[in-house]
Amino acid sequence: MRHALWAALVLILVWGANFSVQKAVFTAVSPGGFLFVRYLVMPLAAALLLCSRYGLRWPKVSRADLIALLKLGIAGHLLHVGLVTFGIHWSTAFSSSLILALGPVFTLLILRWHGLETLTRGQVAGVAVACAGVLVFLSDKLLGGHWQAGGGDLTLLVAASLFSYYTVAAKPLIERHGGVVVMTYATLLGSAPVVLLNMPAGMQVNWAEVSLAIWAGLFYAVLISAFLGWMVWGWVNAVRGVARSAPLMYLMPPVAGAIAWLVTGERYTAAKLAGAALTLVGVALAQYASASPRDPVREAPAPVD
Repeated sequence: MRHALWAALVLILVWGANFSVQKAVFTAVSPGGFLFVRYLVMPLAAALLLCSRYGLRWPKVSRADLIALLKLGIAGHLLHVGLVTFGIHWSTAFSSSLILALGPVFTLLILRWHGLETLTRGQVAGVAVACAGVLVFLSDKLLGGHWQAGGGDLTLLVAASLFSYYTVAAKPLIERHGGVVVMTYATLLGSAPVVLLNMPAGMQVNWAEVSLAIWAGLFYAVLISAFLGWMVWGWVNAVRGVARSAPLMYLMPPVAGAIAWLVTGERYTAAKLAGAALTLVGVALAQYASASPRDPVREAPAPVD
C-alpha cells in the first residue's frame, strides 16, 4: 500500500511537469508535428502491451463493441488529445492543468443530461463554485485582452468535456473487456485519423535537426507521462482503490504551476491563485457530494495527456 502511494505521488510529479515539457516540445516541432509522432509511437506501444498480455491471440470483441471502441478512439485521441495539445500550446502550463481538472464536473453534467445521475445540493453548489473559480482565474486574461491564451483555455474546456464523455462511454466497455483492452483498442483505432490529419505538419519538421533534448521531451510526454503513466495509475487504483487515489489528482495543478514557475518563469497574480483554489474546491465538492459512495463522477479522474 505504501509503495502504491509513493508511486502515485511520483506520477503526479511526472504529470505536473509534463505541461511544461510539452510546451517546450511544441515550440520546437509544432503541435501538429508532436501529434504526428505521438500517434506513430502510441499504436506500437499499444500493440506491444497487447502482445505481452495475450501473445498474438488478442481478445475478440463484438462488431457493436468495435464500433463503440472506434467512437472512443475518435473522441479520446483525435478530438480530446488534439484539442489538449493545441490548447496547451496557446495557453500556459498552470492554466492547462487547472482547466483539465474540471473533468469530473463535465462528467456530472453529462450523466445528469442522460438522466443517469441526480444532482445533490452539494453537487450543484460545487459546479457553481468551480465555474466562479474559473471566471476569477481567467479574469486577468479576459480583462487584459490576451485572446490567444483565452482561446487556448476555451479549447481546453472543450477538451475536458470530451474526456468526460470518454469516461462515461468507456465504463460499460471496461466492465465487459477490462481497462487494458479498452485503452489499447481505442488507441489503435483512433491513431490513424490523427496521423493522417497531422501528416502535413509532421512532414514540415526537419526531424534530423531536432535536438536530443526535444527528442527526450517527446519520449517523456508520449511514453512515460501518457502511456506508462496511465498503466501505473491503473495499478495504483487497483491497490489503493479509486476513492483513496482520486483526491491525489488535485495536487497536479499546484505541482504544474510550481514547476512552470521554477522552470519557465511563469508568474501568478493573487486573483489567479484565488481562482485556482476556488476552482479546485468546487470540483472536489461536485465530485464527492454524491449520495452514492461509488459512481462514475466520484471515480472520474482528471485527464492527463
